[in-house]
Amino acid sequence: MQKTVLITGASSGFGKEAALLFKQKGWNVVATMRTPSKASSWATDLLVLPLDVTDRASMQSAVDATVTKFGRIDVLVNNAGFGVSGPLEGVPPEEIRRQFDTNVVGLIEMTQLVIPVMRKQGDGVIVNISSVGGFISGPLISLYMASKWAVEGFSESVQYELGIQNIRVKVIEPGGSNTNFEGSSQVVVSHPSYEPLVSNLMQTRAKLVAKVPGPEKVAARIYQAATDGSKRLRYPVITGPYLVMRRVLGARGWQWLIRRVTRNAAKG
Repeated sequence: MQKTVLITGASSGFGKEAALLFKQKGWNVVATMRTPSKASSWATDLLVLPLDVTDRASMQSAVDATVTKFGRIDVLVNNAGFGVSGPLEGVPPEEIRRQFDTNVVGLIEMTQLVIPVMRKQGDGVIVNISSVGGFISGPLISLYMASKWAVEGFSESVQYELGIQNIRVKVIEPGGSNTNFEGSSQVVVSHPSYEPLVSNLMQTRAKLVAKVPGPEKVAARIYQAATDGSKRLRYPVITGPYLVMRRVLGARGWQWLIRRVTRNAAKG
């Protein structure tokens, strides 16, 4: 039986790469995004549907259309998201809400909508895209980090209750990838009281991102999590230095390092 995967935020980056990989492996692929025309050049063999994770009606419509077309949803990949970068003091209230509506509430609601489908069919896998930022932190990305910590806590908790329905929950933790996250998937704010910290750290981050691989390794990890049949929860993806440094330094050592980096960047 041909299996079906529904992917949110599939217009680029991890979502697009995962969609192409699942298709290559012979799956029915439902690539969802806010603007389906963005996939016109590469998704000709996929089912592309509009979906906005801040709009419950569009989420329900995509789930219903997938079941109508293919009869089931074997895997949900909760990939849609974006990041707010900059000092917390400079973030407008509407961006605070949008950060959590997109990265956390949307993910939770998508999960909630596919549960009845998977429960009825007797199995399923939910793959949530988190980040290395789901368990370590740094300056100028407090809201993004908070949203990913929320994804981690939600996933770890809900896996237990869904396990009795034979629905497995997986968390992918990329350690940095060269995608459009630094462009259209990011909102950058500033505040005069935090210069030159903002400009210095953003330049450093851009240089680091330019050196790490693209989304292919993360897509492979998503596929592994969706198909390995295990009850494993977390799947780190070491594509940058952060995970290794965190493990070597430990919690206290990491905090000492980040404090030092922050102070030096603030000096100009």
